[in-house]
Amino acid sequence: STANAPEDDAANRYTRTDRTGYSRYSRDANSSGGSIPSNALEKRIEELERELAKERQENVRLMKVTQDKEELIGKLREEIDLLNR
Repeated sequence: STANAPEDDAANRYTRTDRTGYSRYSRDANSSGGSIPSNALEKRIEELERELAKERQENVRLMKVTQDKEELIGKLREEIDLLNR
């Protein structure tokens, strides 16, 4: 269960950030006077959301790889200690 904890934390952190980010961007877009068509903004937001989702998946994958390697390093250190005795 400890292996899932960092991923859950990361997912929750991103969710909170997204909610805050969306409301901020919505206000900025509305206050700009509509210099850019809202259709283009919506498409750009969707594009950025897809890119963000891919980056999150990659981040979770890298975190898992890092955790696996740290566990392997710990096991190897223990084995080295045993061999040195």
